[in-house]
Amino acid sequence: MGFAGGKTKESLDEVYVVKSCLRSAVAIYVISKEQIVTALRTCRRIISKERAALKFKEKLKSNKFLMTAELFPPKGVDISSFLRRADCLLDVDAVNVTDNQRASMRAGSLVMSKILLEHRIEPILQIAARDKNRIALQSELLSANILDIENVLLLSGDHPNTGEYAGIKTVYDLDTMQLIKTARLLETGVDLAGKKLQGSPKFCIGAVANPSAQPNDLQALMFEKKVRAGAEFFQTQAIFDVCAYKDFFDKIKHLKVKVLPGIILIKSPKFMQFMQSLPGMNIPQKIQDRINSASDSLAEGIKICSEIVKELRSFADGVHIMAIGIEEYIPEIIKMSL
Repeated sequence: MGFAGGKTKESLDEVYVVKSCLRSAVAIYVISKEQIVTALRTCRRIISKERAALKFKEKLKSNKFLMTAELFPPKGVDISSFLRRADCLLDVDAVNVTDNQRASMRAGSLVMSKILLEHRIEPILQIAARDKNRIALQSELLSANILDIENVLLLSGDHPNTGEYAGIKTVYDLDTMQLIKTARLLETGVDLAGKKLQGSPKFCIGAVANPSAQPNDLQALMFEKKVRAGAEFFQTQAIFDVCAYKDFFDKIKHLKVKVLPGIILIKSPKFMQFMQSLPGMNIPQKIQDRINSASDSLAEGIKICSEIVKELRSFADGVHIMAIGIEEYIPEIIKMSL
């Protein structure tokens, strides 16, 4: 799929960069590592730009099986690893940038979302209600829109007791439902104080669901309330039982919003043990046995992920893949699931 009206000057400039790199390499019969990386990255971004004619918000209205992934910002100011992992995600529809996930301090999700946008990867900015009052939350939403970031995933955030700052004060001035309504209110041109805005933002608002939590009917009710508050897509906590997810999906599909079940890549028995220690995480025994008995647990984890995605393709709206630091395996998971 090409650009409307043909290639832009910017994309032609990028093609020129690629050709120049390769031409100089051929001229001296040597291709340096830097030239290869520059050429391949630029080519992939041009292809990604061609594919990105539709924004994520528009894709939600299509019948496409959507795929999102997520990245966590660096714990520091070196973003090289973040960009390297982002380069593996050019073929997904959008990429979440987490907001101090597991209550662990990291660089801000807003600035890292903007960096993704500059690299032609459509971000989904996560905003947690845990750390900010209503003034800061509204300011963050407006700031995102000024930076051309429309996709926001609004959530409560992991409780600090699960992280490295146990015992600190939380804010939770607004709950998730109130935060979703606040974003919709800002779109009307006024803030929570009733003051008129100088220009109104536009958002594509997402929320989180937990299909594995019980009672299941209560989770479906909470889901419906978030839809009525203004959520237009959902990403879920990790699921491992496709049949159980199908039961949940059947309860909420009449609401006609896209739901992307979360899939986590289990890379080792130690990682699986850590995942099981998290609230609400339930890994079936048969998956535990496969990981524990595998000679190559990472390869087995990739296989399990791809099998789950393949099953979900028969009825789900898409998937949200969480590789947690090893995003280079996501393209393989996607390929194996076809």
